[in-house]
Amino acid sequence: MKAAWYEKQGPARDVLMVGEMPDPHPGPGEVRICVAASGVNPGDVKKRQNAFDYGMPFSRVIPHSDGAGRIDEVGDGVSSDWIGQMVWCYGAQSYRPFGTAAEFTIVPVDQVAHLPGGVSAEQGACLGIPGITAHRAVHIAGPVKGRIVLVQGASGAVGLCAVQLAVRAGARVIGAVRSTSGEDLARHAGADEVIHHGPEFAAQVRALAPDGIDHIIEVAFDANIDVDVQLLKMGGSIATYAAGYGVSKIPFWQLVFQNTRLFFLGSDDFPNEAKMAAAQDLNAALETGWAGFEIRECLPLEQIVRAHELVEEGCGRVVVSVK
Repeated sequence: MKAAWYEKQGPARDVLMVGEMPDPHPGPGEVRICVAASGVNPGDVKKRQNAFDYGMPFSRVIPHSDGAGRIDEVGDGVSSDWIGQMVWCYGAQSYRPFGTAAEFTIVPVDQVAHLPGGVSAEQGACLGIPGITAHRAVHIAGPVKGRIVLVQGASGAVGLCAVQLAVRAGARVIGAVRSTSGEDLARHAGADEVIHHGPEFAAQVRALAPDGIDHIIEVAFDANIDVDVQLLKMGGSIATYAAGYGVSKIPFWQLVFQNTRLFFLGSDDFPNEAKMAAAQDLNAALETGWAGFEIRECLPLEQIVRAHELVEEGCGRVVVSVK
């Protein structure tokens, strides 16, 4: 099969290569997907960069955890009904060496979901990490129906999913963005109100939620924690999935006096039942009219270096085509 891989970490142009590898075959409980599209997430780029100093977990890595395509082989214990089904998958390169940047990928059957009719493989390849992270961030502190949820970074991949999922769950959603284009994206995802970050941000949020915010979904924990504490109501909660590379401070006593619940979210290690519930709800959103993501670039596998560089530049959603 044709595949992209790296055998050492570093800049995309220095370490990523494209070539031929033996075709893989599924083991017990696994399926093989003939990949049509492979999603590029910031986490995939950070693994390749060794941003967190974890080193190379395997001697060769095919990157990308998310993808979509058609199942063409199943392993022992997996129903043959899966063969021929269009699916999207997640976690292909979580604790495993070979992800979706290849003609074939192998994943456990409980890490695939049917791709709804009318939804493109490119959209399906974008769902895994951001969608599952967003679902966990929305629901981890309990039901949000009738509550006010602030989504920081509401125009990002996780943020857009969080807006859509929180609205579907019955929350009143305030989206926080930093650009006019981001405002349009957040509103299109369903945010009830959208506010730009700036000097009056906290005052504008308080005007919309004078009794405080029930739950905050946070993309930049270190940058926003001080304002988050100002905005939360007593007993409120924060679910955060990202921060800068430095050591983040925690305003301990303010959080204590407000009885704040704080959740740190790493998508690789969510419970399986949480991931499967997320996949079900994401599909339901797509089936009932959610348009999904604005895909900025779709590049062939041979241009995977450029795809990684675009993600590093903050281009937005980038997909590698493996058709």
